[in-house]
Amino acid sequence: MSIRIVIADDQAMVRAGLRLIVESEPGMEVVGEAPDGVEAVAVARRTRPDLVLMDISMPRMDGLTAAKQLLDWPDPPKVVMLTTFDTDENLYAALRTGSSGFLLKVSPPEQLLDAIRVVAGGDALLDPAVTTRVIASFAGRHDPVPPPQLADLTPRELEVLHSLARGLTNAEIAAKLFVGEATVKTHVARVLMKLHLRDRAQAVVFAYESGVVRPGTAVG
Repeated sequence: MSIRIVIADDQAMVRAGLRLIVESEPGMEVVGEAPDGVEAVAVARRTRPDLVLMDISMPRMDGLTAAKQLLDWPDPPKVVMLTTFDTDENLYAALRTGSSGFLLKVSPPEQLLDAIRVVAGGDALLDPAVTTRVIASFAGRHDPVPPPQLADLTPRELEVLHSLARGLTNAEIAAKLFVGEATVKTHVARVLMKLHLRDRAQAVVFAYESGVVRPGTAVG
């Protein structure tokens, strides 16, 4: 079954380029396009896609607001936010929407296709270049207070949370911790459950806001 995709971007040439990339890949199809957030929500409601590629900056309604509306649906599509990386505040806000992917517009086509496959499969794709810079930028402005639910995590689950905050994939976490990917998936699921988080994106926000990971610390 094909992954059904809606493309939302205010630039017609960008939409055309994204459509060309997506439709060159077997198992993916573009079922609609939108030049702004209002139309993105309308098109998604009409076509019921599996995934929406959503530009952050659009007229009438920006991508952040549109994503929030989509993700409030009973059976929402996955959302991958696209950005030129020009404003950290917008990217931080995008993480807070619950979107499952964050991708720079300058990313190579194969990275876009990988993001679609990963997110459509129920995982999240967080570009380390995006998450580390954005969350570190925000977290440096206040003194985080560790929430009590952190005490519910085992040492291994805390390690996994550290890795999630650095944008590592399940495969990378597995290699780092010398365990299988299935074990990592189990740890990730337990971390999200214990911390009452919806997805990896929210885990990244939680890790920086709570001080589990601090800006500038090395991955290790």
